[in-house]
Amino acid sequence: MSINVRPDKRKPIIKQRQHQKMAESAHAYVRGNTARFYDWLASKSVQAALPQGPSVWICGDCHTGNLGPVSDLEGNIDIQIRDLDQTVIGNPAHDLLRLGLSLAMAARSSDLRGVTTSLMLEEMIGGYC
Repeated sequence: MSINVRPDKRKPIIKQRQHQKMAESAHAYVRGNTARFYDWLASKSVQAALPQGPSVWICGDCHTGNLGPVSDLEGNIDIQIRDLDQTVIGNPAHDLLRLGLSLAMAARSSDLRGVTTSLMLEEMIGGYC
């Protein structure tokens, strides 16, 4: 879809399109609403419940859409974070929580059984440790 719009009029159109995309599924909402996720994380009850990890570089927007195959110089392929435009120094639990939420919403949108979601999350945590 091509729309001719002056640059100073683009922001509301882009925002509207973002909202349309987020309305497509729970997974799309989680993926597209980083600000809401961090607002929720900032609440005192959530902060009190999260483990406090060391302050390290984190993705900041860790979800399934930002993971993918990356190869090294020898051609070995691994799944890694490949979108680093929102990296910050922060608590690694934030990335794990956001990725876990993203995985759960992707499984929900795919009509996978609850036990499958649980196994996915266990593997995610196991891969982190």
